Amino acid sequence: MLEARNLTKKFDSLTALDQLNLTVETGDVVCLLGANGAGKTTTINLFLGFLEPSSGSAIVDGLVVADAPLETKKHLAYIPEQVALYPQLSGVENLDYFLRLSGIRKSRSQLISILSEAGLDEEAAGRRASSYSKGMRQKVGIAIALAKDAKALLLDEPLSGLDPSAANALCGSLRQLRDEGRAILMATHDVFRAKEIGTRIGMMKAGKLVNTLTAASLDASEIERIYLAHMHDDNLDDAATGAAA
Repeated sequence: MLEARNLTKKFDSLTALDQLNLTVETGDVVCLLGANGAGKTTTINLFLGFLEPSSGSAIVDGLVVADAPLETKKHLAYIPEQVALYPQLSGVENLDYFLRLSGIRKSRSQLISILSEAGLDEEAAGRRASSYSKGMRQKVGIAIALAKDAKALLLDEPLSGLDPSAANALCGSLRQLRDEGRAILMATHDVFRAKEIGTRIGMMKAGKLVNTLTAASLDASEIERIYLAHMHDDNLDDAATGAAA
């Protein structure tokens, strides 16, 4: 569903992403771990067509993003760290507005049902977004993805700043989308949530994908140990290296 082929992005002398090769299949949740500047957000922006690659290709459902930027966007939903909503509009009105931009029209009852499926109840859906917590705004973002029937979701640090309850609710929604066969690529700093919902975990450093792990093969503490070893340039032991997928 999502594929990076030798995907590279340079800004003058800075290589923000260096020959990334990565696939995200349907029903797959790939979590990218890495410090700020590791290349996670650049990867997502290349798939969205917000940036043009210096070389290589970002591919969505078989289409090269640089060649078909509008068509590939139809298959994608994007949830940033801060979901931007119009504060004077309610959750229902925001959802309706963003769907109309995509050429999708739904009745109010359908919109409320979609928001409820994303975890936002009818009372909250009718309130102005200016009163929303970050977790509530993220639920509207999930609702947009559900309503668009997006085949793939791109999430950039969606768990940052969420309280445990809100983070748990968001992870539940992502598991549901995964089980429905969506492809999900998520940038995060949260090792434990990455283990909880990820099928694979990619570790990025200085624009390079330095390791990929199968989430089910390790517990969170082992993943954290391997991640920290990469970040500090320590030598990984044979067991850690053998866990790479």
